[in-house]
Amino acid sequence: MIKLIRLEWKKNNIIKYIRNAAIATAVLAVFMLAMAGELEANETMQFYGRGMLGTSVELFVNMTYIVFTGVMLASFIVGAYSKKTMNLMFSYPIKRRKILLSQMAAVWIFNLAAMVASKLVIYAILLLARPYLGISAADITFGALSFWLDILLRSAAMVSIAYIALPVGLKLKSSKATIVAAVIIVCFTQGNIGSASLVNNIPFYGVLFVLSAVSVFLSVYHVEKKDLL
Repeated sequence: MIKLIRLEWKKNNIIKYIRNAAIATAVLAVFMLAMAGELEANETMQFYGRGMLGTSVELFVNMTYIVFTGVMLASFIVGAYSKKTMNLMFSYPIKRRKILLSQMAAVWIFNLAAMVASKLVIYAILLLARPYLGISAADITFGALSFWLDILLRSAAMVSIAYIALPVGLKLKSSKATIVAAVIIVCFTQGNIGSASLVNNIPFYGVLFVLSAVSVFLSVYHVEKKDLL
């Protein structure tokens, strides 16, 4: 499986995605620096139980990487069907299910690592800029185990729910549909209507996590027997 994951990264030019993730992190860091002073003007302000600074970082990074995951799923899997390169992959003496799962794992591992790294870089930059911007960074606690666990678990959940977009793209035979579905997931999970929002709603995220598991199952179900798209 590890060899297949590495093959997927090499075949899809993972360096390109590393570059894009780095650019996205830089843009997000600049954006957060620009709005950090305003967000922390009232240090007692809380948003869904967390400090505004930390919440804003989580929100924008989550939005970015849910879409990023959708784009990679569209390229690695849906695009492989569309371009018929999956025909060659399935001609290998390896179970189709294993090949498809390795593609999913390649996208998941990369985006989890990229999302965690992005959050840590942005938090570090904000922490270093604190004396110059006059902002409070009380919710950036690198020395606390809970801080690291929170970043890891939240990032894993956000990357996972992006997989709900995969069966949509496979069903419609469209990479664009996969990306659009990922954008809809962002709007549904990270947006709000007035004061109503599903952000940090643990039961809701639990349901989405189950849906993502079902989506993965549906994507590999009968793949050994059905014809290629």
